[in-house]
Amino acid sequence: MTQVEHGALTSGVRGMVVTVDGWPLPGAAVTIIGITGQQLGRAAADDTGAFAMPVSAPGTATVVVAAPGVDPLARTVSIHAHGVTDLGSIVLGSARRTALPAPGLWVIDPAHTIVKAKARHLALSHVEGRFKEFSGQIRVAEPIEQSSVEVSIVAASIDTGNADRDTHLRSPDFLEVERFPELTYRSERVVRHTDERWRVDGLLTIRDITRPVALDLTYLGTGPDPWGGTRIALTATTQLARKDYEINWNMGLPGGFVLVGPTLRIDLEVQAVRQD
Repeated sequence: MTQVEHGALTSGVRGMVVTVDGWPLPGAAVTIIGITGQQLGRAAADDTGAFAMPVSAPGTATVVVAAPGVDPLARTVSIHAHGVTDLGSIVLGSARRTALPAPGLWVIDPAHTIVKAKARHLALSHVEGRFKEFSGQIRVAEPIEQSSVEVSIVAASIDTGNADRDTHLRSPDFLEVERFPELTYRSERVVRHTDERWRVDGLLTIRDITRPVALDLTYLGTGPDPWGGTRIALTATTQLARKDYEINWNMGLPGGFVLVGPTLRIDLEVQAVRQD
């Protein structure tokens, strides 16, 4: 394969090959084919998913991208006569994603699941925390839209990597964990946009205050694990307004800024194991 450094290319084609959840696909084969069927260029993605290659002729062409474990992709592109044609991110879906999870009970595996929250700090950067103790289940129904989710999170398990900050987050200024030891989420409706993109509408309770919250969910597939089980994997994200749960503590800063931003971004990475 003809390949040059991604940043060193002065004429040709470059881009990135990634999964639907943004992970690079090292070694993905990228082939450029002209309208008469001739091969104009070929390269392999590097460890970051990037590829770059000279192309023997400009004009309309087809880029074909393939990698193990994902569905191949072909799309028409227009290659510039001069300079670099940047194809951006080329997203390949898992070949296993066409199969929806089997109906039944799937229990969330805490050892391979991440529940994290991120807040704006000093109007400059972000502080991220993870909840270390939680449990939950996904009951897959047929049809899939009748499925349900239940999750319980131990409020005191919040961990931002700083003991003083974690103590403050557990205090009445924030989670008030002695009075409200759990956060809970229970779904009310599942909406399937595609086999990979879903929305879960549910009720999130924090500090005994319940508000509707929608999770934007990406289904990553299902497959066997090394311990004889079957797993599903998914990611989900949402945003919460702190004021909705009466978490209003803050500190003013010069210039009208505040110490903690009003919005929390919630990101979930979930694996669940099917129960026989």
